[in-house]
Amino acid sequence: MADRRMHKPSFVEMFTPKLVTVLKEGYGLRDLQADAVAGLTVAIVALPLSMAIAIACGLSPDRGLYTAIVGGFLISALGGSRFQIGGPAGAFIVLIFSIVERHGYEGLVLATVMAGAIMLVVGFMRWGTYIKYIPYPVTVGFTSGIAVIILASQLKELLGLDVAKEPAALLPKLAALWAAIGTIQPATVGLSVLAIAIILGLRRLRPTWPGMLIAVAVCAALTGVLHLDVATIGSRFGGMPQGLPTPALPAFDLGKMRALLPDALAIALLGAIESLLSAVVADGMSGRRHRSNCELVAQGFANIAAPIFGGMPVTGTIARTATNVRTGAKGPVSGMLHALYVLLFMLVAAPLASYIPLASLGAVLAVVAWNMAEKEEFAALLRASKGDALVLLATFLLTIFEDLTLGIAVGVTLGAFLFLHRMAEAVEVQNGGSFLGEDRADNDGERVPYDARASSDADFMVYKISGAFFFGATATVNMALDRIGQYPRTFVFDFSEVPLIDSTAAKALEAFVHKLRKAQTRVCIASARPGVRRTLLSAGLHEPEVFYTSTVADARERTRAVPAAGALEPAR
Repeated sequence: MADRRMHKPSFVEMFTPKLVTVLKEGYGLRDLQADAVAGLTVAIVALPLSMAIAIACGLSPDRGLYTAIVGGFLISALGGSRFQIGGPAGAFIVLIFSIVERHGYEGLVLATVMAGAIMLVVGFMRWGTYIKYIPYPVTVGFTSGIAVIILASQLKELLGLDVAKEPAALLPKLAALWAAIGTIQPATVGLSVLAIAIILGLRRLRPTWPGMLIAVAVCAALTGVLHLDVATIGSRFGGMPQGLPTPALPAFDLGKMRALLPDALAIALLGAIESLLSAVVADGMSGRRHRSNCELVAQGFANIAAPIFGGMPVTGTIARTATNVRTGAKGPVSGMLHALYVLLFMLVAAPLASYIPLASLGAVLAVVAWNMAEKEEFAALLRASKGDALVLLATFLLTIFEDLTLGIAVGVTLGAFLFLHRMAEAVEVQNGGSFLGEDRADNDGERVPYDARASSDADFMVYKISGAFFFGATATVNMALDRIGQYPRTFVFDFSEVPLIDSTAAKALEAFVHKLRKAQTRVCIASARPGVRRTLLSAGLHEPEVFYTSTVADARERTRAVPAAGALEPAR
């Protein structure tokens, strides 16, 4: 019979880039042609987005293009996904803006390099699979919160407001914008409305056309032809460079690194979540499967290299990755070509970028924020349960009003407690009754007598536990056990439906067994799985204090021959 056990991949197999896999499968001219078309399509989408995201982060637009070129190339070349497209992402805007405001661009470079190193460690230690344990309400909560903040950050550009210094926090930002509402510029508003209308109109009428790039190009042409007095890339930033800058390492100061460590951890966590979510989306669209830890290693290298070349944090981008799949990409070559196309734009067409009005880029990000908001998922989670709604709202509100990292941390913690509570509620006795009943006062001395009808005779009691027996259910299980009025001659724990038990529950069970032994009651544990039995033995539940059988029936057979209470001989 063939061995059907799942093959465990070796270290080399786990961290082999998908580019190598695709080339080994056979990569021909038709594949290259398909990837060239897909890469060009993605580059057309990435150009306005990369510049808009960089500006929203408080940086010059070229920083976004450097990130798409260097980071995007490395993520595709080294990553564990066939279709992942790397670049600057809207999810980073809030975090990057805050870091730049507090530590300047040099601080952002150092924090990003540190985040890349953290991602390398997480990937090589194979911890990437733990990212999947972040609850869905947390993901929706912080994504929707980021969308709100992105939209608020673009109000200045959309309306042409004259704000000397725009605060990072949401409420002070809105107050400053409202104070400057008298400086609104009709020409800027007109370009913003036009750009949004073009993007949404083409999405409905010509969904295959690059609506964002067309909107930016039309607004730039109108600005130049009509000599509109609006803010442009040229007027704000002095134009665009024609090429990549000379690579430069940041200054590695220990005190500065210590101060930036929380920010580096936040970049690494957010980058890992965003990139792996994007890879999962690509898997669902293509029917392929990515290597999560290999993907994190690629993200690590990309986040080290991108800021060295003048960029910013880079991650997998869901919208661009989905575009890559939809346009018929065959493998990672399309992502590498997308980066080269963006570089070609900088080399050839950078002077034209000076005419791009910032209002059109603000319109691009406004549409991105609207798409990020996950409105239907948000409403569905609010209706799903009180627990999910609590996790969602806590993450959402903390992300908006306090800090993205705090929002994720609190959301994950609440989600974990919610999961533990639900797991504890799932622990049941044989008759189906839940151990978790209504709360009672501590001085409630009620004792429920043992019901002899629940088992075949009064001297042989079977107590079946169903579900994961862990610390969350320990107190309530103890309460149920302590309510037994009269101990029988033999007490059997049926563990046939206990998939796992932790050390806290095992120790609590050991204490209860000690009570039974003092009452001259023999104790049997039946049908315990190997992993459960190892935990019980580690807690001190050894023979002859307790004996183990394969089934409850075996326990009954062994006790029939023993007329008095006492230890049984270990099973032969």
